[in-house]
Amino acid sequence: MAEVITHETEHHHYEPGHEKTLGAKIARWVFTTNHKDIGTLYLWLSFLMFFVAGGMALLIRTELFMPGARFISPEFFNQMTTMHGLIMVFGVVMPALTGLANWQIPLMIGAPDMALPRLNNWSFWLLPFAFLLLISTFFIEGPAPNFGWTFYAPLSTQYGPPSTDFMIFAIHLMGLSSIMGAINIIATIINMRAPGMSYMKMPVFAWSWFITAFLLLGIMPVLAGCVTMMLTDRHFGTSFFNAAGGGDPLLFQHLFWFFGHPEVYVLILPAFGIISEILPTFSRKKIFGYRFMVYAIVVIAVLSYVVWAHHMFTTGIPLASELFFMYATMIIAVPTGVKVFNWTATMFKGSLSFETPMLFAIGFLFMFTFGGFSGLMLAIVPADVQYQDSYFVVAHFHYVLMSGSVYAIMAAIYYWLPKWCGYMYCEKLGKWHFWLTTLGMNITFFVMHFLGLAGMPRRIPDYPLQFEDFNRIATIGAFILGFSQLIFLYNVIKTIRGKNRVKASAEVWEGHHGLEWTVASPAPYHTFSTPPKID
Repeated sequence: MAEVITHETEHHHYEPGHEKTLGAKIARWVFTTNHKDIGTLYLWLSFLMFFVAGGMALLIRTELFMPGARFISPEFFNQMTTMHGLIMVFGVVMPALTGLANWQIPLMIGAPDMALPRLNNWSFWLLPFAFLLLISTFFIEGPAPNFGWTFYAPLSTQYGPPSTDFMIFAIHLMGLSSIMGAINIIATIINMRAPGMSYMKMPVFAWSWFITAFLLLGIMPVLAGCVTMMLTDRHFGTSFFNAAGGGDPLLFQHLFWFFGHPEVYVLILPAFGIISEILPTFSRKKIFGYRFMVYAIVVIAVLSYVVWAHHMFTTGIPLASELFFMYATMIIAVPTGVKVFNWTATMFKGSLSFETPMLFAIGFLFMFTFGGFSGLMLAIVPADVQYQDSYFVVAHFHYVLMSGSVYAIMAAIYYWLPKWCGYMYCEKLGKWHFWLTTLGMNITFFVMHFLGLAGMPRRIPDYPLQFEDFNRIATIGAFILGFSQLIFLYNVIKTIRGKNRVKASAEVWEGHHGLEWTVASPAPYHTFSTPPKID
């Protein structure tokens, strides 16, 4: 007698949607190993965290509406800036992109599921507990982490509150989840491509995640080591980051940014892949320069490892180091420029139509490029000395991440949601969402460039009177941006429930990759129930 579990036998015994009890319905989602279910769980977690972190941003902007206001205390303001950054990076963008990878990569490469389905389940379920642990720091003795999302030593080691240890453990859990997800994606793409699907026939989205997964494997252990050194400095008498004991606080910054700058590309490379799927579809053309798009992703990923110290130009690093990192940062703009050129060439003389996914993709193209130009300004050492720690930096990275990563995620959800649930979203609501989001985004962050150039430092709860006008404008824009996301939520729920009553048809995605819409994928199942016995 042998006990075996196969997808086929499980599929035969498990009928999704026909669960009789609430417990069975919960078990279906808790124990699922189906890539579609797990992708859905990632996306809903990201959506929830999006509103949590967005609420924190609105508290920050409310406090900054006028000088001298005391809507929240300075201590709580610092906690909000710390948590907003951590949750947006680790709780919104990364889970959303991983959810999209879970949904789409098996469909795109012709695989029945991810290569390691149970590992897939585990990598998701670590995250809700990590974020519960992180948010629980508001409710334990002492303040929540209050030293900024980059948690520089010695602010987080010698002077960090007791809740810092909870943050360290939460970061370990998030990192473990990312490593397992990356291994799964690499194994899936290498081993489970359909016959005839060579690497150079893969969709650009699959390529972008393939490269991103290797980035994650390279940088997450560095972050884990960094926060472990923080923990031992705090409780075990070591002095990695304590100058009094022979350590160096700058070592923390080197370790953090060696993780942190490739992490920026972890957040944006899959977004590049999404845009490379959407623009050809709504241009009715193949992607321009497919091979160069793939090579550009590889070059960006390699160079991302050698530009970390451009975050540290004001720390007193040697002139030779400053020059090297300045030139390396300039060079990384070249493959990024290749991608922007190729996206533009894809649209050139195409038969364009401007549905919601295309609007978000074009918005991405304009505003991400704008954020890239301000990044080039920050790459120049003498200029960076002036811009450092000002609102100019805040404006730059929000243009890159909000109108970059987040816009691409929104474009992907509008693009693929009809495929996922069988119903079309409301196009009118989608366009309202795009235009209000774009209006709010630019009102909020464009004026921050002027605040930074005028000398307003970031992470302060109060400011001199001369900065009041632009801060008021930014706060109004933030509320437009925040509340327009309720339209997005309503549209998604309405579509999933089939309230639009417009069924999706194959014509919706008459794009350039027929395979991703025709490959059969099994119905959701899980492999945790008692297996059948086979003689």
